[in-house]
Amino acid sequence: MLNLGNVRVLKILLVLSISLILVIALSVFWFYRSLNEPIYHDKADQFIQIPKGAGTQKILDILVSEGILQNRYPLMIYLKLFADESKLKSGEYQFPSPITALQILEELQKGQERVIKITIPEGWTRFDIARRLAEKLPSDPPTSEREILELMSDTSLIRDFDPLAKNLEGYLYPDTYIFPVNSKPADVIKRMVEQFRKVWKPEWTERARQMGMQPRDIVIIASLIETETKMPQEKPLVASVIYNRLKRGIPLGIDQTVVYIAKMENRWDGTIHVSDINSDSPYNTRKFAGLPPGPIASPSASSIEAALNPAQTDYLYYVLDAEKKDGSHKFHVSAKDFEIDKRAYQQWLEEQRKSK
Repeated sequence: MLNLGNVRVLKILLVLSISLILVIALSVFWFYRSLNEPIYHDKADQFIQIPKGAGTQKILDILVSEGILQNRYPLMIYLKLFADESKLKSGEYQFPSPITALQILEELQKGQERVIKITIPEGWTRFDIARRLAEKLPSDPPTSEREILELMSDTSLIRDFDPLAKNLEGYLYPDTYIFPVNSKPADVIKRMVEQFRKVWKPEWTERARQMGMQPRDIVIIASLIETETKMPQEKPLVASVIYNRLKRGIPLGIDQTVVYIAKMENRWDGTIHVSDINSDSPYNTRKFAGLPPGPIASPSASSIEAALNPAQTDYLYYVLDAEKKDGSHKFHVSAKDFEIDKRAYQQWLEEQRKSK
């Protein structure tokens, strides 16, 4: 039989055991939460320098002092028990906010160098791209837009694909690129052309041949499509209008070619003027039938595919849908129906101008 003293001992042991279990459970919970809870900080746009040769404690102290980590001990314990401290790398890091301690460790194991992210939207011209590169690429003295445009006049990177190209317009593929901080404009331009060549499929060249066209013709048409609509489902329809007009010898009437002329002549102010529409430039598809002499923008893969696979329609016209106001278009066979919707669009546009 248990005496009173043994009962007391058992009770004490039970209380101690429960307390120990609670302490362990709370410690595990604290440990797990500390490693996985998102940490918000104000240094997401700044580079944090982790010097070469820094030990684990030094690295964690830097992160705590910068506010990236709130407490160094959970991550230090994790490194001692479950990870390899020798895999932590020096470098210049950008840590997004929020970020967990384990995600910080993952970044430190991958390593980072200071980089520049450059996004080139679909449909941008080489003039737009040159401006962005001049803004984004640090150099002393700064590289001007004019100097970058001169680099884009070197067609050696694309000569085998388009022997008639006068510049790299249409071949600077729109995408988001990551470059080392000391990259030069020529490095970026080369990478963009390489990306175009990587995206272009050999079967596209064969498809162009079957259509009785050169690959450069497809790029020109794709650039026109890109500037006319951003909706993937509309691109084959816009392509059909372009091909139908080409077959009938009707000027394409694409306003973005007029905008492109103004940009080439360094006089684009955001508005199409009567003098722009009357320009004698061969790029003026309002005045001259056929394709312009070259691409007018950087087309995406979807626009290239639309140029290679146009919808089979009788459409000759399209205009922005003034009712939907979502960037979509109405397509027409007859000029009469087109003019009705064109007037509705122009009326809506005038209302928008007045409201502004």
